[in-house]
Amino acid sequence: MSASLKGKVRRVLRWGQGGAGGLRILTLMARHGTEKYAEALPRIDEIFRRRMPGAARRTVVIDNAMPQGQVEPGPSGVTVIGGDNSAWEFSAWDEGLRFVGPELDGYDLVHLATSAFDTLYTGYLKRFDDALLAEVARLRMACGHIDYYDEPVTFLADVSQHWVRSSFLFLAPTELRRLGSLVSVGPAQRAALFSGDPAAPFRADAPMSENYKRYVADWLLGTGTGQGTEWHSRFELTAGTLDFFEQKAIAIFNEHMLSVRLRAQGCALADTIWAAATLARDGRLPTPVPTWRLQLAGRDRNAVPLEKTAGLDGEGGVTPRSAPP
Repeated sequence: MSASLKGKVRRVLRWGQGGAGGLRILTLMARHGTEKYAEALPRIDEIFRRRMPGAARRTVVIDNAMPQGQVEPGPSGVTVIGGDNSAWEFSAWDEGLRFVGPELDGYDLVHLATSAFDTLYTGYLKRFDDALLAEVARLRMACGHIDYYDEPVTFLADVSQHWVRSSFLFLAPTELRRLGSLVSVGPAQRAALFSGDPAAPFRADAPMSENYKRYVADWLLGTGTGQGTEWHSRFELTAGTLDFFEQKAIAIFNEHMLSVRLRAQGCALADTIWAAATLARDGRLPTPVPTWRLQLAGRDRNAVPLEKTAGLDGEGGVTPRSAPP
């Protein structure tokens, strides 16, 4: 990064709200304009004020509807920059990390968020607090809401059953440095995944299991993944909506692969509800962090019995090995 750009970053990234001496947290919020989820940024500020008032914060909004390279001041010291929409929020976060540059290493935690974070199940959001963030900063973990499929799926050469929701996630800057890029699947991989036919949108030889194809299609187009929850923006797959389907599917793959890659580099995934309950009971989180199945079974709300999550992933079956393409 040039000296002039470093100075620019320092000028536009000034400390926002929060307590002096608290954890230094960088929020990177990805959005695509403000027509949808206009209240996302104020809602994030409200969550921090109520639940994590000790945090010393900076916020960068990466707007994929703005031209790359554009920088604008936002409300309350927020910086808004133009994003890279090639892989939606994942390429946007990469753009935010490039913008921050060496300043990243001055934070205790990075908070990844999307403007759609406050949709579907949101009960876990009220379980974050200053004490939990201190534990996340102390340990090698990424903390958010863990989702899972009823059976393991294969994508590329990895078998996995669970992932941490990337729309509201805390992790250390060093984990992001190790990743290199949050994009695991980009435009270059698109032709190997999709057929171009809305009647059968995935290639027959796409590097994924048949059940994963079914899960993704049912989530975007149908009645969900069999767990009683449906996506809020389901649509009919036609020639006119095929491009959107492919882009949304890539976002799903990138979210799942982010968890696979974090685990592969030694970063544990922590479910927020389990972590908050454990911290309240024991005063600290255990090391090593229990498997995702034990975490979900150990929630104090919305617990998932072990028999419901039986499979290969994380229980002595498969070790993820993916690296960025």
